[in-house]
Amino acid sequence: MTTRTIVVLQGDQTGQELLDEALRVIDPAVTRCDVNFEYFDLSLENRRATNNRVVHDAAARIRETGLGIKAATITPGNPDDVGSPNALLRELIDGQVILRTGRRIPSVRPLGGVHQPIAVVRMAVDGEYNAKEWREGEGLDEMAFSTRRLSRRTCRAVAEFTFRYARRNNAKVFGGPKYTVSPIYEGMFKEEMDAAHERYPGVPYDPQLIDATYALLLETSGEALVIPALNRDGDNLSDLVLKMFGTIAGAESVILAFDEQFEVKAAVTEAPHGTAPSLQGKNIANPMAMILAGAAILRYVGTDSAAHASRAIYEATLEAVHAGIKTPDLGGQTTTTDFTDEVIRRVQAKLEVWDVLGE
Repeated sequence: MTTRTIVVLQGDQTGQELLDEALRVIDPAVTRCDVNFEYFDLSLENRRATNNRVVHDAAARIRETGLGIKAATITPGNPDDVGSPNALLRELIDGQVILRTGRRIPSVRPLGGVHQPIAVVRMAVDGEYNAKEWREGEGLDEMAFSTRRLSRRTCRAVAEFTFRYARRNNAKVFGGPKYTVSPIYEGMFKEEMDAAHERYPGVPYDPQLIDATYALLLETSGEALVIPALNRDGDNLSDLVLKMFGTIAGAESVILAFDEQFEVKAAVTEAPHGTAPSLQGKNIANPMAMILAGAAILRYVGTDSAAHASRAIYEATLEAVHAGIKTPDLGGQTTTTDFTDEVIRRVQAKLEVWDVLGE
């Protein structure tokens, strides 16, 4: 089989430091996977120097290879600056879904009642993040306007992926948009969710308005859930869900693009958190999310060795925490690099044992 190329999108501050840790784990010398890496510098400095040309070049390469892993990057506050590379990257690769799964971290106490995974399937494009905005008038009569858009194709992609993912993981589809307030705009998403339920009648479906979804999450009975959400709703909701399991640094984020049959044609993985400038250079940041992002991208390589390595990394990371190897955010004293070293040691041991056992 041809060697697969993973496009590496370098970033800023602690985000880049944690990407370096993840790359140590998914190095072929550790994972035994036939992959190589191609690097693009998406730091704020280089995005400014290239006027975002580097983002376009990186996206074009991801469309060719189908694989990417990204560090956290700085989004400048000035609207006349280069902006966020995230929305631009998603648009350029035709990413339609962002998947973030909160899961119980061994030895870390979750919010009461939360035991099974909760996956947020967020719309990756459209909505407020692509809206046109402007202001008119002066003083207290000044008005701000925003024009959002929502495509049925994106709604269908999110709905289809939601129900397929729930079926595969024996989970319930829960939540949804505020279609009662926005029957035309958000109602389109609700229509596609209902239609997907008809295509997958065996998948439990409990539609709720987004505000009720937040409230009912605090009363969850512990069952596995998959929550479909519009772009900004999903952005807010996923942060809450990950924190319910202990830390936003405890799970990966996956951007997915699909073909006409809604099969994955490109995946980009990353940590859901930001660049954490206050932690830069201190060697205390939690690398879990970025390491799990590395494990997640190996799932899409398409080889048995990559699938084995992905599972080994997931298990090794969670087992390390269970054994008390924790960074300060989880109440431990382990450094960033020491945590990564422990994960690497466990991954190599697992792969060696599985090889001996013929698995």
